Amino acid sequence: MTSLYGFQATIIAQPGKGAELVDLLLSAPSLTHDDCLVFLVARSASNPDLVLVTEGWVAQAAHARFFASDIAQAYVARFASLVAGEAVYVDAVPVGGKAILA
Repeated sequence: MTSLYGFQATIIAQPGKGAELVDLLLSAPSLTHDDCLVFLVARSASNPDLVLVTEGWVAQAAHARFFASDIAQAYVARFASLVAGEAVYVDAVPVGGKAILA
């Protein structure tokens, strides 16, 4: 399946909350959703409160439908309390590559 919609998000956690934010992201309901093809979480090596997320979806409409769901909205409410300020989003369509996570 090809990803036709995606983005990269740069998120700054509340001071000292980077690990908690990463843990929450790694339990995101989108991870088990069939239309979510890429969901990669990373942290800055120099700033533990700077978190990066890359997502790829089969279509923008699929992401919008999922994001509007009750489960996604409940997740976002939990997520929001850990974030300092606004996340920065850049549109990005994953086209290939590799991720091996231990």
